[in-house]
Amino acid sequence: MIRIKNKFFFILAFLMSLVVVLSNYLVQFPVDRMGFQDLLTYGAFSYPIAFLITDLSNRKFGKKFAKKIVYLGFILGVLFTLYFSTNYSDFISVRIAIGSGTAFLIAQLVDVNIFDKMRKKVWYLAPLVSSLVGSSIDTFLFFSISFYGTGINWVTLSLGDLLVKIFVALIMLIPFRLLLGHIKEISNVEKKVSV
Repeated sequence: MIRIKNKFFFILAFLMSLVVVLSNYLVQFPVDRMGFQDLLTYGAFSYPIAFLITDLSNRKFGKKFAKKIVYLGFILGVLFTLYFSTNYSDFISVRIAIGSGTAFLIAQLVDVNIFDKMRKKVWYLAPLVSSLVGSSIDTFLFFSISFYGTGINWVTLSLGDLLVKIFVALIMLIPFRLLLGHIKEISNVEKKVSV
């Protein structure tokens, strides 16, 4: 059981870091189709996957495990972002790295706590509510830290970003539900192995 848990932990932490780095890179590019350039960035489409990862780890192994995923994902995500997608000669790029790290850590920890309190409710309630609250916190913190006072219309961008995150959070319920059955199967196997 410990080997499975450790392997699962590192896979989830790596995936979390990958989502953070990808989202930090993509947030620099407005969606330039159908007039959305002032309303939306591409990062809004990838970032909600981080909440799926947190919620699955919380469901499978509990609150403490999920927090470890968040902390390791935060550390790796910030390091990868600083190395791969931060242009140190561009102050906004540095602010994006700071905003991303701050927003990620706070929003993910809020998500973990809300999910944990609601985990015994109907299967979709915990991931939906925790993701919606976490996404709202993340969006406000990220855009205000990254773009306040820069001349970029960050309020409009954050509202567009949040709407997409809400939409993606709803869609993420599908893989959550599909993986939920698999997680229960793993739990049953682990119980048999530990007996």
